[in-house]
Amino acid sequence: MDGSLEEDYPEAAPYIREAVEEHGEEWVIENYFPDIVSLGVVMDIPQIDELPFFDETKHEAPTEQEQRERAEAYRQYRENLRNGTKPGDE
Repeated sequence: MDGSLEEDYPEAAPYIREAVEEHGEEWVIENYFPDIVSLGVVMDIPQIDELPFFDETKHEAPTEQEQRERAEAYRQYRENLRNGTKPGDE
């Protein structure tokens, strides 16, 4: 990975680099959502297709609509955990 990640995302770059060192670039691409995107709550993070090792011929980046749907599903999941309910429970 090049140094532009540190320049553009100084807070998130160490976490992304640590994940790459521990698990590898492919793991980071496959597990970017929700493992790394959750950092976006507290700091500015790059979109998956902005990662220096992202290759659009090999990898797939979710569309903005898919990201919204995933975020909504995750919100509902957290709400169910807080309430102790399952989907479909009234």
